[in-house]
Amino acid sequence: MSKSTRHPSFDFVVLGGGSAGFNAARVAADLGKTVAIIDGAPQLGGLCILKGCMPSKTLLHAAELLHHARDSARFGLRIPKVELDMKVLHAWKKQVIADFAGYRDRAVANPDRFSLFRSHARFVDQHTVELTDGRRIAGQFFLIATGSKVSVPSAIPGLCTTPHWTSDNVLDLDFIPRSVIVLGGGIVACELAQFLTRIGSKVTLIQRSKNILRDHSTAASEVVQQAFRDEGIDLHTDTRITAIRARGRTGTEVAFESAGRLLVRRADHLFNALGREPNVEGLALATAGVRLTPSGRVRTDRWQRTTTPHIYAGGDVCGPHDIVHLAVAQGELAARHAFGVPKNQLRPVAKAPLLSVVFTDPPLATIGAQESELIAQKRPYLAASYPFDDHGKSILMGQTRGYVKVIAEPVRGRILGAEIIGPQAGELIHCFAGPLTLRATVGDLLRAPWYHPTLAEILTYPLEEIAEKLSTVRPT
Repeated sequence: MSKSTRHPSFDFVVLGGGSAGFNAARVAADLGKTVAIIDGAPQLGGLCILKGCMPSKTLLHAAELLHHARDSARFGLRIPKVELDMKVLHAWKKQVIADFAGYRDRAVANPDRFSLFRSHARFVDQHTVELTDGRRIAGQFFLIATGSKVSVPSAIPGLCTTPHWTSDNVLDLDFIPRSVIVLGGGIVACELAQFLTRIGSKVTLIQRSKNILRDHSTAASEVVQQAFRDEGIDLHTDTRITAIRARGRTGTEVAFESAGRLLVRRADHLFNALGREPNVEGLALATAGVRLTPSGRVRTDRWQRTTTPHIYAGGDVCGPHDIVHLAVAQGELAARHAFGVPKNQLRPVAKAPLLSVVFTDPPLATIGAQESELIAQKRPYLAASYPFDDHGKSILMGQTRGYVKVIAEPVRGRILGAEIIGPQAGELIHCFAGPLTLRATVGDLLRAPWYHPTLAEILTYPLEEIAEKLSTVRPT
């Protein structure tokens, strides 16, 4: 931009200081560019640090410790009284958030690298944004990284007019609610429904689809469903909500159809966990020529450019997956592409192998191609699985739910994907991350040492089964 403009002008203007925005700004500053970060949130850090990954996993870890302590008698542990002090847990969670947010705040507020504007912005033309305080900022390049917000579907009767919690409220609890109705069966709904149950709440979970975690295999979903029911969650799937209404001054009543019957559930609190949507309201994207996809995300190309080429987007606002490591990679790519890093040194953010982890107990993790995807594509494959209830380490741990599944190409045995539902699945799935990226085969993995007794050695059993089916795999 010309320095003669009457507005402050920057090489790179970033809307949003979360994972995508901060890392894009960091890269641009490292390239010697002038960078403005515009973020009007009450606290800097973005969803992951403030209201997502860090607080939720802190609470889930505490609930898991509580659950294992209550289940410790079979190991000969005599713990006379196990109880949770929510105020202490709340304080610990706030300390964890403060540690991460403080680091981000210090980094973003560094005047030698960034100009920070604590405000919201909207486009007034393709090279200018107006802040909520009336100031205007010009930029040569922009990055839209405004994240996502909780979705409140208007099609659900009574939801919009009935007071309800979101994940923000659940993650900020300093008391144990007596009863909660959870709407939804996605990752956030499932993780926090189990958390609430384990701390002592009576939980009803109502899911529209036939299974919870519907983006995963039916077999894996059924393992989690059984665990939920065994822990006392009143779980209803394949439902249709007919009415939601307030009951008294604080309670909520939800009526829904399930298996041909009309059911009613009541609770002190209603938790809307029906998903999130891109946070684009108020940005005036049309003014800048930035178009959205049919699902409401910002449309981008493989270099993270929007339909206005000097305006980029990264993170949850554009997707296609709301995952932190992808948001970071998208933001970094956008900055490097904007400022002319040679294309032979750039690589679009890989859509595969996709890595996903659900932090329920048992946890569920997948990577790469899954069976349903391969069947839909009519691609040949070999698959083998092995249950945790027949594996030494998981048996001695008393954590025998689930299985590990390996999926491979049927000629050479190249690893295509894996699914793990069981103890430490989120850690074990990374045993496949390197091999998938390097296009390794079943034979390659079997040549590696696997220590006994470990959870990881269970992976060798499906690998060996697939190897037996392959006529062309020859260890060297």
